[in-house]
Amino acid sequence: MPKLTKRVIDALRPTPGADLFAWDNELRGFGVRVKPSGSASFLIQYRTAQGRTRRLAFAKLGTITPDQARVRARRLLTDVEDGGDPSAERHQRREALTVTQLCREYLDAARKGVVATRFKRPKRPSTVAFDAGRVTRHIVPLIGNRVARELTRADVQRMADDIVAGRTAAVIKTGPRGKAVVTGGAGTAARVIGLLGGIFTWAERRGLVSGPNPARGVEKHRGEAKDRVLSPKELAKLGAVLRKQEPHCQLAAQAIKLIALTGLRREEACGLRWSEIDATGSCLRLESSKTGRSTRPIGKPALDLLLSVPRTGEWVFPNRSGDGSADLKKIIAGLFNAAELTDARSHDLRRTFASTAAECGYGDATIAELLGHARRGVTQRHYIRRPDDALIAAADRVASRIAAAMGGGTCAEILPIKNLGGRTA
Repeated sequence: MPKLTKRVIDALRPTPGADLFAWDNELRGFGVRVKPSGSASFLIQYRTAQGRTRRLAFAKLGTITPDQARVRARRLLTDVEDGGDPSAERHQRREALTVTQLCREYLDAARKGVVATRFKRPKRPSTVAFDAGRVTRHIVPLIGNRVARELTRADVQRMADDIVAGRTAAVIKTGPRGKAVVTGGAGTAARVIGLLGGIFTWAERRGLVSGPNPARGVEKHRGEAKDRVLSPKELAKLGAVLRKQEPHCQLAAQAIKLIALTGLRREEACGLRWSEIDATGSCLRLESSKTGRSTRPIGKPALDLLLSVPRTGEWVFPNRSGDGSADLKKIIAGLFNAAELTDARSHDLRRTFASTAAECGYGDATIAELLGHARRGVTQRHYIRRPDDALIAAADRVASRIAAAMGGGTCAEILPIKNLGGRTA
């Protein structure tokens, strides 16, 4: 067969029932295959180091010229001379995990409780649900089809930049009456990068990928820190709306009051069980929180609120069937909107609680205890079974101040109590 030129290739005709091969006389191993259907491709044929004959089609006829095909074929055959196996490498790439498949394996493992948080505890179902949303709405659309082990830092950086720019923004229908508004932005990009980095760390430990973590070193765009707190006037407006609307949405109104008087996270308040309330010890003994098991001191206003809630089952705020806790997120948001606090939500009450504690003169350590931030002391984790009187007193003072503000009353100036060492409690 002469050198493969356009004229020679155009003269080839398919053979019924069999592939037709035409080989180039200038570059050994380079040829054209014409199938009975008429479809034709440039290919190479070679022997591996183990003596096996392989063929690799690398371009459709008509997509590149014969001379361009010859250059590519020479490059591939040179790789074979160096010990490579282009056909096997292509099969490996096709069979390799994509980013989408890797994320799916991670989420499946997380749902089974075998993915740990930074606190060395299994991820909670609500956290896994957030992770699944970020995977579905950001990672998969932007880099999901990439081979996981070939993903680079530059790929992740481009993904982050696209999220910041709002490329993944969308309104997604989540059910017959629900929707998710995906906005993107700097904060979302930072959380997605953190999740992707965790997925690759998890995968590397299990041999699913190797090499440096592609999320490490990615530039994160800093979003504005959220520091929204409610003023006394805003607390009074919210309290007035709660009193007016409580007959119509009792659970949500009581949940908002509880969050305001304790600094609980919304998920902690709405998921509270009666068994977790220790009235004698003036505390809540949460079995599950963001930081694991947690004991929170509570003041008398919060305890009185809880004792006023009708007890109908396991949950303080049960759902309609009574077999779980109520999902009050939308109703709570509606009550904030009714109070003309459209830029505030329940977590801002947690910040308000912390801010009020600071205004009362309490230090960072005390406020951290009141809010249930992560603690590392062995004694605190394993031996302390109740908060001390100073913490209970602090919780009581802060809750009383907030209760007075929500009731529309005024608070007398509260001076910080000095402990025996002369420092603010």
